[in-house]
Amino acid sequence: MQDFFKCVNDLSGAKKMPQNETLRLNYVLVASPRVDLTYLNLRPGNCVNDMTILTHSSDDATPDLESRAGPNDHDDLRLWLRLLTCCNLIEGDIRSRLRTDFETTLPRFDLMAQLLRVPEGMKMSELSRHMMVTNGNITGITDQLEKEGLVERIKVASDRRSSIIRLTPKGKRSFKRMADAHEQWIRGLFGSLSEHSRQALFEALGELKLLAQTRLQSNEK
Repeated sequence: MQDFFKCVNDLSGAKKMPQNETLRLNYVLVASPRVDLTYLNLRPGNCVNDMTILTHSSDDATPDLESRAGPNDHDDLRLWLRLLTCCNLIEGDIRSRLRTDFETTLPRFDLMAQLLRVPEGMKMSELSRHMMVTNGNITGITDQLEKEGLVERIKVASDRRSSIIRLTPKGKRSFKRMADAHEQWIRGLFGSLSEHSRQALFEALGELKLLAQTRLQSNEK
């Protein structure tokens, strides 16, 4: 089952699946806004190798997870659900805008953003670590970007099995257009917050991040 959920995540980063390729799963895939079916040659109701494509209704597009909390639930749970809801709402909006305005996906945008920060390029393993996804996921996204002339693979002289991935001039121009729009979207989303609220939220989340990292590190020992 874990492989199935990994595949669902992989689908959200796909650009378009060739017509002669099919998904080999014996599960029902419930497509949410995180899975861009338009890039997979699939439509709701299609059956692919015993996998039925379903979708949530429009009412579920941006679910308010906080509504799951009851009046007797602990404040920590209510805070967690509020964080998840905010994350889902913002991420869903960004995904939708990238798809509508640039016909791309958030994983593709994220990969190109990583490469822009390292002009000399990065190995697949480095991209995988920075983006916290599998090498297979990175490979699929890179293949599509390379076909579109947005990235290039350069063989490593000391290890012919490895390649450096870097943005092409076309890729840099394309990403700059997306990044400029992305910045405006984010500023628009947070612009109504007062400076005091933004700073307080930033500091509170920084404290939470540090606590979570410390807890995870102690669990790994």
